[in-house]
Amino acid sequence: MTYSVPVKDMLFNMEHLARIEQVAQLPGFEDAGLETAQAVLEECAKLCEGVVAPLNVPGDVNPSSFKDGKVSTTPGFAEAFKQYAEGGWQGLQHPVDFGGQGLPKTIGAACVEMLNSANLSFALCPLLTDGAIEALLTAGSDELKATYLEKLVTGEWTGTMNLTEPQAGSDLALVRTKAEPQPDGTYKVFGTKIFITYGEHDMAENIVHLVLARVAGAPEGVKGISLFVVPKFLVGQDGALGERNDVHCVSIEHKMGIKASPTAVLQYGDGTAASIADSAGPGAVGYLVGEENRGLEYMFIMMNAARYAVGVQGIAVAERAYQHAVQYAKERVQSRPVDGSVKASATIIHHPDVRRMLMTMRAYTEGCRAMASAAAAAYDAAHHHGDAQVREANAAFYEFMVPLVKGYSTEMSLEVTSLGVQVHGGMGFIEETGAAQYYRDAKILTIYEGTTAIQANDLVGRKTGRDGGQTARVIAAQIEKTEGELRAEGSAAAQAVADRLEQARTAFLDVVDFVVAQSRSDPNAVHAGSVPYLMLAGNLVAGWQMGRALLAAQALLHKGQDEAFMRAKMATARFYAEHILTKAQGLRDAIVDGGASVMALPMDGF
Repeated sequence: MTYSVPVKDMLFNMEHLARIEQVAQLPGFEDAGLETAQAVLEECAKLCEGVVAPLNVPGDVNPSSFKDGKVSTTPGFAEAFKQYAEGGWQGLQHPVDFGGQGLPKTIGAACVEMLNSANLSFALCPLLTDGAIEALLTAGSDELKATYLEKLVTGEWTGTMNLTEPQAGSDLALVRTKAEPQPDGTYKVFGTKIFITYGEHDMAENIVHLVLARVAGAPEGVKGISLFVVPKFLVGQDGALGERNDVHCVSIEHKMGIKASPTAVLQYGDGTAASIADSAGPGAVGYLVGEENRGLEYMFIMMNAARYAVGVQGIAVAERAYQHAVQYAKERVQSRPVDGSVKASATIIHHPDVRRMLMTMRAYTEGCRAMASAAAAAYDAAHHHGDAQVREANAAFYEFMVPLVKGYSTEMSLEVTSLGVQVHGGMGFIEETGAAQYYRDAKILTIYEGTTAIQANDLVGRKTGRDGGQTARVIAAQIEKTEGELRAEGSAAAQAVADRLEQARTAFLDVVDFVVAQSRSDPNAVHAGSVPYLMLAGNLVAGWQMGRALLAAQALLHKGQDEAFMRAKMATARFYAEHILTKAQGLRDAIVDGGASVMALPMDGF
C-alpha cells in the first residue's frame, strides 16, 4: 500500500487554524508564509513518499542487527538518511547561524509528521537529534556549541538522550551513572544506560550522546543530576574526529514494533565484558552541559521537544493506518450492502460499520493534527513575538498543550491502528497485509518520553494545579467563543458541533474545579482520574479545532473553493462532535465520582 502525504489538510490547518500568515509576521519568520510552507511541504513529501516510505516494511522484516559491538541498520536506511541530511531537513527548524533553515515549528511539525508516517523507525533518529540540538542551544557553552551544533544541525552527526538505567526508569532520582571531574575540566563517565534510541548505528560518522550522571558529592535525588555531552568519537580542536571514546553498545533490544530503530544498551567506561560489572576502565570522556546539578532541568528541554514530536508520531502512524485501511476497504469484496444499493457482494466500504470505523480513524487523526498545528503556532509566538505578554500567554497555552498532544494523540493512535486491523478483518491479523505493523509500532508511543500517566501527572500538577486552573479556564473561554461563532454560522452541522462542544467544555470545567479543589486534600482521587482528565482535555481541544475547521471550510465553500475537500472537512468535524466529543461526559463522571472505587480494593485483594 502506498503512502500519500496529506499536504492539502496540513496547509488548511496552517492557513486557517495556525494562521501561518500571522506567524510570518514574527521577527525572523518574514519569509515563512503560506507560499513557503507549500513549497517546503511538497518537496519534503517527495522525499518521504519516494525514498523513506518504501523502506518501512523492509525495516520491519529485516530490522537493525548487532554483532561484535556494531549495529547495522536496515539496508537502504543509511543511503536514505544521507539524502535526508543533504536536503537540509534535519536543520529545518534550527538556527541559520548553525547551518539550519530557521523555519517556524508551524511548518516543521508538518514535515515531522510526514517523515514519521513514511517510516516511524527511520524518523526516530532525527527526532532524538532535534532534542540534543535544543538542549545544547539552551544550555551548552559557546565551546560546546561551536564543536557540536553545526554537525548535528546538518545531520552529519546524530544525537541521543541517555536517561534510563536498569534500576531508574521514570524515577530519575535513582540514576547511578557517575561522572568524575578531571584536571583538564572534562569528566570521566561510568555507568550503564538502557533504551537508547539510535545509541549505535551506521548512518552517521559520529553520535553525540547527552547523558545524565551524578558527580561525586552531589545532592541526593534529582537535584544532584548533571548533564554531559559524551561523543562516540572525540573531536579535536580543528573539528576533526579523533579516537574512539570509551562508550560502547553491548546489545540492542528485540522489540514488538519500531524494529528497524536500534534500541541500545550503552556502557560508559570500558565496554569489555570483564569490566561491565564494576565499571572499571579508563572511563568515557564527557563535557559538562551548563552547570553541575542542573542536568534534569536541561534534559527536560529535550524531553519537551521530544514529547511534542512523539505526539506527532501518533498522528503520523494513525494517518498511515487510515490510508491503508481506506485502500483495503475500497478493494475488498465481501457481502451485500444492507440497504440493497448493490444486488451482489460489494466492496466493504459500502457497509455502515466499516464507514463508522473509517470515519473514526479519520476524525481522530484530523482532530489531533489540527490540535498539534495550533500548538506549534503558539510555540512560534511564545519564542518570537515582540510583545512580552503575548509571548507569555502563548507559552502558557503551548505548555498546556504538550501533554495533550503527546498523551491524547498517542493513545488515539492505538485506537486508530487497532481499527485499521479490524477493517481488514482476519487479513489484518496476517502480517503480509501490513496493517499489524502500524498497531505494533504505535504501542511504544504511549510509553517512551514519559508514559501517558506521566503526561497526566504533568497536566494535573504543573499545568492545572500550579496556577489554580487559570490556563485551563482561559482555554475554555476561547472554546466558548468558538461555540458562539458556530451558532452564528447557523448551519445544522455548525449547530451540532456547538452543542457537543458546550457539553464537553462544561464537563472539562467541572473536572478542572475538582482537580484544583481536591489535589491536596485527596490526591489519590485526583490522580485516579488523571489519565481520564488528560483524555477529556485532549478530546475537547481537538474537537475545538475541528469546530474552527468547520467554520473555515464553510466560509471557503461559500466562496466556491474546493467543494469536495470542504464538504469532507465539515462532515468529519460533525462526526468528531457526535461520536468522539460525546465521550466527555462519561469521563467527567468517572473522574469526579469514581476516585474512591479505584482505590477501594485492598492491595492483597488483587
